[in-house]
Amino acid sequence: QVQLVESGGGLVQAGGSLRLSCAASGRTFSSYAMGWFRQAPGKEREFVAAITRSGGSTYYADSVKGRFTISRDNAKNTVYLQMNSLKPEDTAIYYCAAERLSGPVVLHRLTEADFGSWGQGTQVTVSS
Repeated sequence: QVQLVESGGGLVQAGGSLRLSCAASGRTFSSYAMGWFRQAPGKEREFVAAITRSGGSTYYADSVKGRFTISRDNAKNTVYLQMNSLKPEDTAIYYCAAERLSGPVVLHRLTEADFGSWGQGTQVTVSS
């Protein structure tokens, strides 16, 4: 397993931007596809974005497509989530996660159960 620590959350006005970071421990970061999830108050956790082990492919939830960008720097053991044009409905705790599959990863087929390591989460609040 890999240990994950998110940062970069905060309070922002609607239309603003935030960049979340997720730092991973260990020397095998590049062997994990990574994902971002979020959980709003009173709602279930939902998928936001994912990126392949090499960073060559990404996949997004329809609700954030065109506004959010996931990226990674394997040399720094870090995955990012750039969030632009934020809306009040983006308010949630954001979690990064590392997948635990042994074979090839197909991003659009990943489910929450495929992620074995999770960070503690970082709060994002978007005011209207």
